[in-house]
Amino acid sequence: MQRQGFIGGSAGIRVRATGGVLLAAHLALVAWLMLRPLDVPWVMPANLHPFAGIRADLALGPREAVHRIGEGLALLAPLGVLLPMAHGRVRVSPLGSLVGTATTAALLSLGIALLQTGVPGRVVDVDSILLNTVGVVVAHLAVVPAARARLRRRDRRERSAAVPQEDPAQGRTPTIPRVGIAP
Repeated sequence: MQRQGFIGGSAGIRVRATGGVLLAAHLALVAWLMLRPLDVPWVMPANLHPFAGIRADLALGPREAVHRIGEGLALLAPLGVLLPMAHGRVRVSPLGSLVGTATTAALLSLGIALLQTGVPGRVVDVDSILLNTVGVVVAHLAVVPAARARLRRRDRRERSAAVPQEDPAQGRTPTIPRVGIAP
C-alpha cells in the first residue's frame, strides 16, 4: 500500500531516484571542492565571529563582495531543491519542509567546516555556514512550493480523469428483512 502524500507510481519512483542520484553527485562535487588541500604559502586565521567575513567582503568593493558572497550562497543552494526531491513528498507542511531542509543544510555545512580543519590550506569560517544555509533556504523557497503545487494539481487532474463514471441510480438497493432469533 502506498503511503499518503508521496508522489505515486513509477513517476514518483523516478523522481525520488533522480533526486537521490543528483543529491549524491552534488555532495560529491562539494566535498571535492571544499576538502581538497590548497597549496598556499600562508593561511588566514579562522573566522569564528558571525558576519565579520561578510563585512570584510563588503569592504573590498561591490564587485568582489557579490562574487564572494554569491559563492557562499550558491555552494549548497541546490540542496534546497534536491533534499525535498529525494524525499518525494508532495503533501507536506511547507514550514516543516523548509525547517527540515534548512537544518539538514546547516548540519552539512557545519560538517564540511569541521572536516576542513584537517585539510592543509583550509580554515573554519562561520560566515560560510551562514551563507550556505541562507542559499539553501532561498533556493527552497524559490522552487519547492511552486513545484509541489504543480504536482498536486496534476495529481488531482489525473485522479479525476481516472475515476470511472457510475451508472445512474436505478432505484433503491434491495434489502433482506432481518429474521429474529428462534426461541
